[in-house]
Amino acid sequence: MFRRRHPCPPCPPADPAELTRVRLDGAMKQVIERGRNRLLMAGLMFAIGFTVIGLRLVDMTVIAGGAEPRLVQAPVDQDLRMDRADIVDRNGVILATGLPTASLYADPKMVIDAREGARRLVGVLPGLSESALVKRLESGRRFVWIRRHLTPRQQYAINRLGIPGLYFQREERRVYPQGRLAAHVVGFTDVDNKGLAGIEKYFDQLLTRDSAPLQLSLDIRVQHILSQELQAATDEFKAIGATGLILDVRSGEILAMASVPDFDPNAPIGDDGAARFNRATLGVYEMGSTFKIFTAAMALEAGVVTLDGGYDASGPIRMAGYTINDYKPKRRWLSVPEIFIYSSNIGAAKMALEVGIEGQRRFLGNLDLLRPAAIELPEAGRPLFPATWREINVATIAFGHGISISPLQMASAVGAIVNGGVMRPGTLLKRSPDERPNGRQVISPRTSDAMRWLMRLAVTHGTGKRADVPGLMVGGKTGTAEKIGPGGYVKGKLMSSFVASFPMTDPRYVIVVLVDEPKGNKRTGGYATGGVVAAPVVRRVIERIAPMLDVPTHAEAGSDPDSATTPALYRVAAKGKGRAAE
Repeated sequence: MFRRRHPCPPCPPADPAELTRVRLDGAMKQVIERGRNRLLMAGLMFAIGFTVIGLRLVDMTVIAGGAEPRLVQAPVDQDLRMDRADIVDRNGVILATGLPTASLYADPKMVIDAREGARRLVGVLPGLSESALVKRLESGRRFVWIRRHLTPRQQYAINRLGIPGLYFQREERRVYPQGRLAAHVVGFTDVDNKGLAGIEKYFDQLLTRDSAPLQLSLDIRVQHILSQELQAATDEFKAIGATGLILDVRSGEILAMASVPDFDPNAPIGDDGAARFNRATLGVYEMGSTFKIFTAAMALEAGVVTLDGGYDASGPIRMAGYTINDYKPKRRWLSVPEIFIYSSNIGAAKMALEVGIEGQRRFLGNLDLLRPAAIELPEAGRPLFPATWREINVATIAFGHGISISPLQMASAVGAIVNGGVMRPGTLLKRSPDERPNGRQVISPRTSDAMRWLMRLAVTHGTGKRADVPGLMVGGKTGTAEKIGPGGYVKGKLMSSFVASFPMTDPRYVIVVLVDEPKGNKRTGGYATGGVVAAPVVRRVIERIAPMLDVPTHAEAGSDPDSATTPALYRVAAKGKGRAAE
C-alpha cells in the first residue's frame, strides 16, 4: 500500500571558480551600495553647507546692505542717532556738517606678513610710521586702528593692496565748509565727533541727539567782512592780534564774532594753540576810555550831574600816591559833553567819585560787567576787578583802568546804554521776534537818549572822527590802554579799541573792535591809538554791511537829526569855554 520513496540523486560537485565569482559579485554590490549611500550623504551635507553660505551672503549683501558691523554697539534707543546735526548760520548756510567716511583697522591675528603689510600700507598712507605700524600688526590683538577717516581715493588704493586682515569701518567725519571763517564760534570736534570747543562743545549732547540743524545768529556775510577788516588792520599795524563783534541791540543776537589770528577747524591740531584763543569772549582786557560811556551814563542816571553841568579839569588829580592826568589836557572847566568828546580822565574820575564806591559797583553789576558773560560758548573769561573797592579804584575804573572785561561784555553793556536802557545778554542763537527776551531796565530812556547824542558828538567832533560814515550817523567812543606786564603797565604796548553804534537816531547794531599791540606807521604819524587804528576799521565795516542789513541812510529816512540836536549840545559845551574865560 505504501510506495517506497526513492532518494534524490546526489548533486553534482560545485565548481570552485563559480563559487568565487558569486561571492565577489555579492561583495561588489555591497561596496557599491555603501559608496552610493556615502556619496548621497556627502552631497546632502554639501548642499546644506552651500545653502547656509548662500543665505548668509544674501543677508550680508542684500538685507544688511553690505555694511561693516559696528565695532561699538550703542544701546537700543530710538532717540539715539549716530550722526551729528548740522550747524547753520541765520540764513541756512552750512557751518558744520558730517560726511560719511571709511576708517581702516586691522585684525593682527589675520595679518600673514606684518612687515610686508606695513611696508605696502606706508606706500599708500605716507603719514604712517612703518616701524610703529609693524609693532601694532605684530601685537597679537584682535583689533587696532590704522587710520581714521580715509578719503575715497585712499580706500580704493588700500583695497587694491589685497592685504589679509585689513577692514574698513563706516564712520562720519565732521567738516567745516567755511574753513577759518567763524572757527572760534563754531569750534571743532575730535576724531570721534565729540565737541572740543565752541558751539560744538557747548551743544555737544544736543547736536548728537537731535536731527534738526542748529541755527546760529551769525550772518556769514557779515562775519566775512569783519574777519577781513580785522586781518587787514592786524597786518597794517603789525599787531599780535585783533578781535571784534557785531551785536543787534534789539534782540541781543550776535551777527559776527571774529578773533585774529584764527585757525582751520578741519585741522585744528596743526594750528598754533594761541590761534585757538577766542579774544572776543575768553580774553579780558582793560578797555580804556570806552569805559567812559558807562561812567557818563552812571553819573547822569544817578543825578549827580546833568548835561548842563561839568567839572574842573584845570589840574591833575592826586590821590593814594597816584596822579590822574589827561592825554591832551584842556586845563579848564569842562562840561559833561566836553569831558566825553575830549576824553578827559580828570572829568570822568570826578564824575565817578561823586557817585561813590557802592553806586559804581551796583551800576557796573547791573550791566553784567562783574561776572562772566552768559554766552553759548564754553570759552567765557572771568572779569578782573579790585577785591577791595576803594576811592582810587573808583577814579581809575571811571576811565577804564583797574578793571578788565571781555569785548562781548562791552558790546552787550553798550547795547543796553543805547537801546533805551534795556539789558539783553548777547546770544549766538537765532531768535524770532516773539522769542526775544524782555530784558532788564538798567537806565532810563532819558539817560539812554542823552548817551546816544554824547556818543554821536564823540564821532563828529571828538576822537572818533575816523569812524564816521556819511548818512549813517555813527556814534561811539575810542579807547587806548597800556597793557599790564609783570612790573605794571608796559609803555608802548597798547590795546587800541573803538565801540560804536548806528544809526544813533534808532540804534540797531553795536560794533566793538580791539587791536592788540598795534604799532604806529607813517600814515598815522607813528600813533597807534584807538582813534587811528580801531575807528577806521569800524568805518569800513559799517560801510560794507549797512547795505546788506538794510540800514536806512538819513536821506532815505527823510531827516538829519544832527541839524537839530548838535547845536543844542554844543551850547552846553560852550558854557565850559565861558567859565574858563571868567
